[in-house]
Amino acid sequence: MEFFKPNTYIDFMGLRKYAVIFSALLCIGSLVILGVKHLNWGLEFTGGTEVHVSYSQPADLTTIREQLDAAKFQNATVQVYGTATNILIRIRGHQNLEKKTIGNEIVAALPGSQLQSVDYIGPQVGKELATNGSLALFVSLLGIAIYIWLRFESRFAVSAAISLLHDPIIILGVFSYFQLEFNLISLAAVLTIIGYSLNDTIVVFDRVRENFRKYRKETPTEIINLSVSQTLSRTIITSGLTLLAVIALYLFGGETLHGFALALIIGILVGTYSSIYVAGALAVALGLNRQSFLPVSREALDNRP
Repeated sequence: MEFFKPNTYIDFMGLRKYAVIFSALLCIGSLVILGVKHLNWGLEFTGGTEVHVSYSQPADLTTIREQLDAAKFQNATVQVYGTATNILIRIRGHQNLEKKTIGNEIVAALPGSQLQSVDYIGPQVGKELATNGSLALFVSLLGIAIYIWLRFESRFAVSAAISLLHDPIIILGVFSYFQLEFNLISLAAVLTIIGYSLNDTIVVFDRVRENFRKYRKETPTEIINLSVSQTLSRTIITSGLTLLAVIALYLFGGETLHGFALALIIGILVGTYSSIYVAGALAVALGLNRQSFLPVSREALDNRP
């Protein structure tokens, strides 16, 4: 299935200056927002208490939230856990209270509920999770850069790493601006987007390498345009279908998956844009040319010092 004719040629790189300005503004704006408003860290990172309660009948989450607010648990997050009769209540802070006291207070504030369990997450655990999450992001980007360097070319490695870093920065900026809770599920979505965006970028890079060897007279800019145009139908189909599935997940997946689905929605849109404009434009700016993909001649090998 193709949305465009096989000989379609779109001058994507003709807009690369505007794309660079747009991406720079998005990234700088996201970093400024992160510095000013910070992330609304989830319970896993800040520490707090998780209380599991059950009801004999399906519970009304709105009523439970109102009852908790009346009992001065304004920071509580309420969500269904497993079935409609099992409720997970997450409370930030309250570290100085005993687990049994918190559980009893929750049950007292929720008529008809029964206490199942109380779990406490200390601040040291949250700090460790934040450190490990940042390390996972760094290691994944480093591993991707090394793979592309070995598989393709060093300029591709640098441009891919920068374009992949561009995506999570914007996602984090959106979460910070709207003060959406950023938890382990959201972090998993960010790491997923890095892999998803890389997939599109690798497809484009592979076609660029192929076209550099196939066409002798075209400039690097023309090769990038041709390669992106040839893979555009595949990019639209893949990203579009994935986006539809993630939107459905956001609308019908429940509150627990909202952060995960929203991060994926933003990441798919931004990642598709960066695969088309950012990665190729950076490779050209770094001096990508046909010689980068030509095999080294025997004479050049013999003349090496």
